[in-house]
Amino acid sequence: MTSAPFSSLVKDYLDERYEESPTWASMLGLTAYDERSEDLSAEAFQRRDAAVLAWQRRLSAVGDDTLTADERIDRDVILASLRGRELTQPRLEWKRQPNTYLNPSLGGVFTLFLHRLRPERDLAEAARARLVAATKQVADGKTNLDFALAPRIYVERAIGQAKAAARYARELVPQEVKDPTLRQKVAEAGATAAGAYEDYAAFLESNKARASGDYAIGEDLYTALLREKELLPFGARELRERGREQYDLLANEANKIAAQIDGGGSWTEVCERLNRVHAPTPDAMRGEYADWTDRARSFLVATGLVTLPEGERCTVEPSPHYQRPIQAVASYNQPPAFSDSLHGHFFVPYPPDGTPPDEVQKRLEGNCSAGIPTTAVHEAYPGHHWHLVMAKQNRSPIRRTHFTSYFAEGWGLYAERVMREQGFFADPRHLLFQYEATLFRAARIVVDTSLHLGEMTFDQAVDFMVKNGNLTPPNAKAEVGRYCSWPTQASSYLTGMLEIVDIRTRWLAKRGSADRAALRAFHDAITATGSIPTSLAERAIAN
Repeated sequence: MTSAPFSSLVKDYLDERYEESPTWASMLGLTAYDERSEDLSAEAFQRRDAAVLAWQRRLSAVGDDTLTADERIDRDVILASLRGRELTQPRLEWKRQPNTYLNPSLGGVFTLFLHRLRPERDLAEAARARLVAATKQVADGKTNLDFALAPRIYVERAIGQAKAAARYARELVPQEVKDPTLRQKVAEAGATAAGAYEDYAAFLESNKARASGDYAIGEDLYTALLREKELLPFGARELRERGREQYDLLANEANKIAAQIDGGGSWTEVCERLNRVHAPTPDAMRGEYADWTDRARSFLVATGLVTLPEGERCTVEPSPHYQRPIQAVASYNQPPAFSDSLHGHFFVPYPPDGTPPDEVQKRLEGNCSAGIPTTAVHEAYPGHHWHLVMAKQNRSPIRRTHFTSYFAEGWGLYAERVMREQGFFADPRHLLFQYEATLFRAARIVVDTSLHLGEMTFDQAVDFMVKNGNLTPPNAKAEVGRYCSWPTQASSYLTGMLEIVDIRTRWLAKRGSADRAALRAFHDAITATGSIPTSLAERAIAN
């Protein structure tokens, strides 16, 4: 049961969010928003900031006694999200982050053709409209950006993305359309957008020397985001100590496994040797990922560790062209929340155009054959893909639309752990790389907290990740750039996984069983809550 006043309030809240973020609405499968793009003017950002505070007041006034248990969770999910947005308002990210003016048009067009929820004529018109809108969006960026606030690393990342965006708009988007007349219209809009992106890249390049902002958000804000947005019981320094403790524990276990592998040595030495065993080309790498994705799914079928929804599928594809300059790791794009599709897309990291051959090989080392099974589990089965097709079945529109990395990425790493516990990683080389993946996430906690507390420089962070995270220098630079741009996210993987393990321990103890049937029941229940803060997910499965 849901109460009419609260469901009406939720509808008003979501409708306003869709109006302000049409590309997000499209990503969710709400095709009525496909022809529209975000307003990125200064006035629009100020309007959205004011709306955050207004909605906080309205929802905080809704008392527990008027709501069901599930509604109380939904209200608390929204309030945590709003609080996170309020906390970051003083940083004025719209004046600081150049990618703000690229992502809506790029993601907005990419989403249309990824899911293809409408006939080609409609998709082509929606893409054309969004490509046309890109000119205004980057013009707003040129007006709004304050290079005294913008960190240089943000500007450098945006230059690379803008250059890739130009080729994407000019050459690749028109290829998505078969009809020649429609393709020509899209190509004309794509050429205009490409010119805008190139102009934006030149603008950023000419102002790069002026970029003097600080990416570090500081201890107070980092801690507030953990406690008030993620609803976790610790702050930034406690989290960093947790990362260090986990790193030491995991390294001890990894060294024991490394000793069993030919040649022996420490886990870092063995991983360094195994890194050199990799597919010869990005396409061959994609083939290895596809093979291990199939194997992971077959293991779930054989063991009954989870329930696989009928009709789900996950395809393994090259990463989106425009993301390659800023992302060096695998990623996943879920089926739209409000569509019937259960088709997910697992993207493997291709190098950007023009990458020198020696760096391509370095990037392939970062996707070595021994590490691919772990990544396939994390991204697909029973990681992100399986989790998010389960989450689609939740009736609550809040739980289908609201997302925190602390659950979603925590689940991805938990998926690796439970597959390890259940014997999927039978080869010691594969087992070592599952530990390596967890060590990498522990190192991320140390680096992310240290960067944003101002206690580690960019170069020190890159060096730390090369030495302690088994990353090649190009991948380490891309990773650290991401941490600077997305504070607290890098800490979400291991933090969320440990929270989910604790929830599992309590849940199974109440039921007096930890066999595979009990595990399946836990997995099905917790993933169906969505990607909400872990403490709220535990409340949801206790109801």
